[in-house]
Amino acid sequence: MHAGEIAGLIAAGAFLMLVLVLAVPILKLGRTIDAATRAINDTVDRTGPLLGNVNTTVENVNTALGQVQVSLDGVNVQLAKVDTMTEHAQNVTANVANLVTVVSAAAANPLVKVASFGYGLRKASAARRSAEDEREVRAAIKQRRKAAR
Repeated sequence: MHAGEIAGLIAAGAFLMLVLVLAVPILKLGRTIDAATRAINDTVDRTGPLLGNVNTTVENVNTALGQVQVSLDGVNVQLAKVDTMTEHAQNVTANVANLVTVVSAAAANPLVKVASFGYGLRKASAARRSAEDEREVRAAIKQRRKAAR
């Protein structure tokens, strides 16, 4: 085994360790994104019934009191709260989308570089082995020619 081959094996092992070390934080980040997505979905699922309950409450108050006029101030306050909740949910969704973009860019770029380097390393070692084989064949042909003289 030549020094170049040993160096190639060591380099390949080092890059394998690098890929394994980088995989752990990426997997943890994926779990965090899944948890954030679930929290957003739960918030969205709870908002619909809350709005339905607000409408029912407003109708019951109007019927029980027999009022024709609805106090728009109370409804506006509730609608402002709902708007605020919707705005926060939209902000969280945008943040998660940005986080997914950053994670995909951060994960894809190093992995592509590692894969490219590995491919180049394999091609270079194959070319080197081929060149060594050609040198050996040429040397053998030279020896045969000298012996034939």
